[in-house]
Amino acid sequence: MNTQTLEKMKKMKFYGMFRLFKTSLESNRQENCTPDEMIAQLIEAEWDERQNRNIELKIKNARFRYKASLENMLYSTDRNIDKNSMMRFSDCSFIDKNEVILITGCTGIGKSYIASAIGHHACSLGYRVSYFNVPKLFAKLKMAKADGSYIKEIAKIERQQLLILDDFGMNPLDAQNRSALMEIIEDRHGKGATIITSQVPVLMWHDVIGEKTIADAVLDRIVHNAHRLELTGESMRKRQTSELKNILN
Repeated sequence: MNTQTLEKMKKMKFYGMFRLFKTSLESNRQENCTPDEMIAQLIEAEWDERQNRNIELKIKNARFRYKASLENMLYSTDRNIDKNSMMRFSDCSFIDKNEVILITGCTGIGKSYIASAIGHHACSLGYRVSYFNVPKLFAKLKMAKADGSYIKEIAKIERQQLLILDDFGMNPLDAQNRSALMEIIEDRHGKGATIITSQVPVLMWHDVIGEKTIADAVLDRIVHNAHRLELTGESMRKRQTSELKNILN
């Protein structure tokens, strides 16, 4: 009967229950449990299994650039970032409030890692997150315009509770990219949280966007009440390379 029960658990995809019940049979643990205790343990195991699968799926769908975590971040004053300032975001209340985080600094300073770490943490709390490299996103949206899937792609972005736009401002925007950016920002204003990283200081974003009316509209929605992380110091990649050379020498 136990073999049949295990098979049925697998077929119904009750993998948490399956593993716990199988382990308890092998170790005779069920003999030490009352029926209600065993049921509670099986339900708890299945609940944890499904929660973990849900988090893994959210992380997979987000397509982060880095596998990052807030716990593994390097906090230091010379980077103009401390643990307390980052922990403000760990409860993800900024997502509930549909707020914006702007992360700027030189190349290699850790902007993408920080954005990815916040995004991973948001996934672990059950939020829907999408990560995009901005130049690749605009190229994708141009292709979507051509094949008729643009509205579908924009709607998918709008549904995300947290949108991460990485490497904004690498190139000045053309008319089509400006229009796409305006649509994304307008859709999210007051409805979803956004993280934007850029090597370009915020003061220069107006020139990156280009057309004055659209630039004013976009910046009005993302800059004035945003959380700002302005990273300083040398490139982390350069520092790590230098440290590795010193070790090898």
